[in-house]
Parts: sequence; structure tokens; C-alpha cells
Amino acid sequence: MTGTGDRRGTLPLSGPANQCFAPAEGRKAFGNHGFNRGSRGAAWCAPEDVPTGDAPSGHSRTGGGVQRPFGLWRGGAEGRRPSAIPRRALLAAPALLLARPASALVIPEPGLAQGGFVLGRAAPGTRLALDGRAVRVAADGAFAFGFGRDHAAGAALSVTHPDNRREEKRLVIARRQWREQRIDGLPPGQVTPDEETLRRILRERERLAAARATDSALTGFAQGFIAPATGRISGVFGSRRILNGQPRQPHYGLDFAVPTGTPLLASAAGRVTLAESFHFFGDLLVIDHGHGVNTLYAHLSRIDVREGQMVADGERIALSGATGRVTGPHLHFSLSWYQTWLDPQPVVLPA
Repeated sequence: MTGTGDRRGTLPLSGPANQCFAPAEGRKAFGNHGFNRGSRGAAWCAPEDVPTGDAPSGHSRTGGGVQRPFGLWRGGAEGRRPSAIPRRALLAAPALLLARPASALVIPEPGLAQGGFVLGRAAPGTRLALDGRAVRVAADGAFAFGFGRDHAAGAALSVTHPDNRREEKRLVIARRQWREQRIDGLPPGQVTPDEETLRRILRERERLAAARATDSALTGFAQGFIAPATGRISGVFGSRRILNGQPRQPHYGLDFAVPTGTPLLASAAGRVTLAESFHFFGDLLVIDHGHGVNTLYAHLSRIDVREGQMVADGERIALSGATGRVTGPHLHFSLSWYQTWLDPQPVVLPA
């Protein structure tokens, strides 16, 4: 996974009312998942009338009634929780971020990249739009959006604060370099389908698009994500694919090389919106986690949940397999914001 290699200073995230900071070198603000490992955390914005010392850093407790800061993911297949932050930071953070709700806006910087996923927080009652598309904001201020593999170098975020004050923020989107992956030995029909199969593929594409377009008020996305399986990573997001010597669309997921019959877990809480058998994906599941965020699990040998069913994070939902277009058993795992595929690796397997 390739990052930008640079370290940004102040982010273009605020107007005159805010002061925004990128974490100092070596600091970890709101987690350290991301593309430039070890040097970039969250962009932290404080109101102008709040003392501007270092941004709060570290991790928060998951128990005792204290929530993790937004932008912090639970990593690893076992769903490990972050370590606790120092008590003084725990007590200071709410005051610094929420002292003036009309100005508070947190956007984790690692997500500002091609394929990036942003899990942020705004003052309750804030309205957002990204490049003209409305972004849901939960009652507690949680929101999410993402950027496609080939997103341009910039994005426009429109912010309407609870007091109806409006701001236009320009987000700088880091460019990434993508790998090339060659896969040979696939059946010819899996690379160049016949007309009947192509019609089936088009119908399945529409069915999948409808599931991924779900726009619900669920907030499972805001609680973080875990890896759905434990295993060697055999395919990464964004790689250019050459199948039987023929260029095809990029790979829009993360592949776990696990044996057939491996139990698979829901990466986050949500509702099953699709459970079917597809030509390319084989047996697959799609789970809606709210606000347009969804995950996909493909090439399954068995599905243990049904459409419409609510699932908890970490709940067993299926067994891995080798159905669809595969050269061997594995789990293809995808993350998306509506129709935009995102890179799941820094979300479920943070550095």
C-alpha cells in the first residue's frame, strides 16, 4: 500500500472561526490507521476562543460510558479495542472539541486520499455536502464519506453549521500508486462471457447497485470495523488486473487467503441487504452499516444470514469458499460509500 510520503501541516479544513492542526511528528491523534504510517493522524479543529495547545492524542476507553473518538478503528480479526488514553486527555478532549459546537469539525486526515474512508464528527445539527452530494450527519454528529480509486486531487465540502452559518472547505486528496496483478489459468468464460452470461451479469450488476445505494439512518459504521477473517492478504484494493493476459477493471476489495469453510464475521453492525449467488462474486452478502456505508463478502461456500436480518459486529455470517470467478478459496471483502468502492485495508487492518 503506497502513500503520499509527505507530511502535511495545517489542513485546509476551516474558515476564520477555526484553527486546525495536523498532529506533530510522532503524535497519534485519534488513531494511527492510514496511508503514511506513523506520521499522520486526524485533522483537529478547535474554536478560536479555545486555548490552542497540542491536539488531543492517543486512544480512548471502550468501556465506562466513554466512546472512542471518531476516526478510530478497531483493528485485527479478533476485534481488538484501542488502548486507553491518559486521563487528562480524556477529560480535555470533549471540552476542546465541543466547547463551541457551531465550529467543531473533525476530519481524520488519513482518509483524505484516493480510496480513502473518512469517519468524522461535526456538531449535532450540522449539514454537510461533499462535491454537491448530501452527507448524512447522525444525531450525535457522526458522519462518513469516501473517495474513489481515481478521485481528483481536490474535493469540495460544504458545511452549514447549526446556526446556519455556511462554509466551503477545500479538501486536498492525496494521490496513490496502484499495483498490477496478473492472474492466469481462469476459464475463458470467466474472462470473456458469452451473451447469455453477459445478460446475467448485467442483471446482477443492477441488483448489487440497488443494494449499495441503500441510504439508511443506521449508525453501525460509527462504532468501528473489524477484519472479517484472519489470513494472508492475497489481493489488495486498487490493483490493475490482467486476467489471462487481458486488461480488466481494477480490483475493488481486499482478499483473505483462507481455506473453504472458514467462519466469517460481520465487520460492523448492520442489516443484510443482499444474499445471493452471482456469476463473478459467487455466493455473496452485502451489509448496510448506515449512511451509505456497506460491506460485501464474496466467494462464500455457505450463507448463514438472510436479507433483512440485523447482525451485530463480529457475528458469524457465512463460511468462506471458492464460488464464482476464483483460482482458489478465499474471501473477497469490499467496503463502499454508496456506489464508490473504498480501500478496506486501512480500516480493518490499521498499521
